[in-house]
Amino acid sequence: MGVVAIVVVGIGAIMSFASVAYAHKGTATYYTPPYVPSACDGYKDDGVMIAAASDAIWDNKAACGRKYKIRCTGATNQGVPHPCTGQSVVVRIVDYCPSGCSGTIDLSQEAFSVIADLDAGKVNIKFHQV
Repeated sequence: MGVVAIVVVGIGAIMSFASVAYAHKGTATYYTPPYVPSACDGYKDDGVMIAAASDAIWDNKAACGRKYKIRCTGATNQGVPHPCTGQSVVVRIVDYCPSGCSGTIDLSQEAFSVIADLDAGKVNIKFHQV
């Protein structure tokens, strides 16, 4: 194998590890429509691939507009032992999940259903900003 090929393979391997290294762990819950008004955008319709940030990532409203890639990693309770779909979803923060929020990120119902069975209600996740 040539030197250039070895370098390209090495860089690819490092980049794949970097995305894993920066993943945060938390939990996701979901909320149902209507999704307006929101803390970030008022009555603007932001679509359905959206989320509300808990205090853990809200950052005094600086989280507004940030996008996160989220993947379910497992159940938080015995109700649905294998809730994850194996897919990930990218959402944009448009709202605030106030103190006492039961998840790190409160996804729209549509976004949650991409990564997990709605019957689970709450799942463990890995997420990172994109």
